[in-house]
Amino acid sequence: MEYRLNKSSLIDILQNWNHFLRRRVRLVACGGTAMTLIGVKESTKDIDFIVPDHKEYAYLLSVLADLEYKPITAAGWKKEGDVFVFDLFRGNKIHTTELLESPLAAGRNQEIKRFSHLYVGVLNFYDLISSKIFRGSTADIDDCTQLYRAKSGEIDIQTLTDHYREMVSYDTSEARIAVQIDHFVEHLREEGLL
Repeated sequence: MEYRLNKSSLIDILQNWNHFLRRRVRLVACGGTAMTLIGVKESTKDIDFIVPDHKEYAYLLSVLADLEYKPITAAGWKKEGDVFVFDLFRGNKIHTTELLESPLAAGRNQEIKRFSHLYVGVLNFYDLISSKIFRGSTADIDDCTQLYRAKSGEIDIQTLTDHYREMVSYDTSEARIAVQIDHFVEHLREEGLL
């Protein structure tokens, strides 16, 4: 049994969802899912999407329930017999991290695939990296390093630093997590990427 999804397999699942949709739903991939969809990672074991529009979110959950997906965590939906959990975050949040703007705002996501009813995009690089640095696990930092290595020409480090600092300024743990961007920038220097 496969425990990771590559881009092609994930697109196949989403295409299947599209067959059951009767109106528009916009998904914006975040985390490892986004990195897999843009080709930075070969596969992902965690499937994470933001559904920014609240009505689209409620509609998608009703369709997934009809398809026998069940809620197994606050954000996670899984079909019996499947290995994969789809974490679906509503609005502008990824787990507990709140983005500065809607992922649907201009420049906040990049289109990957558009089906008849389902739009699939990936979070912009600044929000993607910032949200992973927020969590700060070794795997998240490794993912961010891999993304920066692959897309450094599209990521301005000062813009990233400013963006991260603005995001954490709204968090109750600001003092504790604000320094994580400094650690990440230092890590990129140690890796010879800056």
